[in-house]
Amino acid sequence: MKNLKLSNKTKNKQKTTFKISNIEVGKDFLMIAGPCSVESEKQIIEIAKKVKKSGANILRGGAYKPRTSPYSFQGLGLKGLQYLKKAGEITKLPIVTEVVDTRDVYLVAEYADILQIGARNMQNYSLLQEAGRTKVPVLLKRGFYSTIEEWLNCAEYILNEGNDKVILCERGIRTIETYTRNTLDVSAISLIKQLSHLPVIADPSHATGLVSIIEKMSLSSIMAGSDGLMLEVHSEPAKALSDSEQALTPHQFDGIMKKIILVNKFCKQYKIL
Repeated sequence: MKNLKLSNKTKNKQKTTFKISNIEVGKDFLMIAGPCSVESEKQIIEIAKKVKKSGANILRGGAYKPRTSPYSFQGLGLKGLQYLKKAGEITKLPIVTEVVDTRDVYLVAEYADILQIGARNMQNYSLLQEAGRTKVPVLLKRGFYSTIEEWLNCAEYILNEGNDKVILCERGIRTIETYTRNTLDVSAISLIKQLSHLPVIADPSHATGLVSIIEKMSLSSIMAGSDGLMLEVHSEPAKALSDSEQALTPHQFDGIMKKIILVNKFCKQYKIL
């Protein structure tokens, strides 16, 4: 960890906090929710209203989708950004969406409150630098096969451009296990809190790929010290154009949120976080 000059925890830098709208990242619990892909204006507005009612404070949705197959739905692009922005304005929720190409960074930054760098692009250094130059908050997901040190070094690329608004996201890593989509590395959340001043959240949806265990993995992440969660929510998961197997219904999300609030309260009361 000797090369970590900007992301490491020091006496002078114990914890990063910054404002996004009325949310103080690093202090307020980030509850990011929404569909994997923005499919239509009606869809994203409907979901935005429902997740906000349940307690979400940031809206997620993909306008550009890097998919394993070139024949899978790739997102609506600019139209998706416009629909997402409108949903955010209607619900007063800040929005986070993924940017996958250096040529699109400033376009996406016009619409998004947070730029997401996905797992497939964690070590796309040109993209990291370009996102850092925007000074827009960046959500950096951990790569499939990346060590904690590699993950933090990628955060250094963003920080080195003068952008100190970085949120780390543990979204599961590839292991020998095949039953779940990935393996949620809950220990990484606790370790990041020891090693770095950057806030870290968890994405149990992508980590597990199984709706049946998302709740337990969400609560486990909170106990590990997570500063927030990112969950996929779709009004009709079976009809979702991407990641249908891991999307919660609004009703399921509402039930999980009630427990998330209780566990957060417990952790604060007994100073577990």
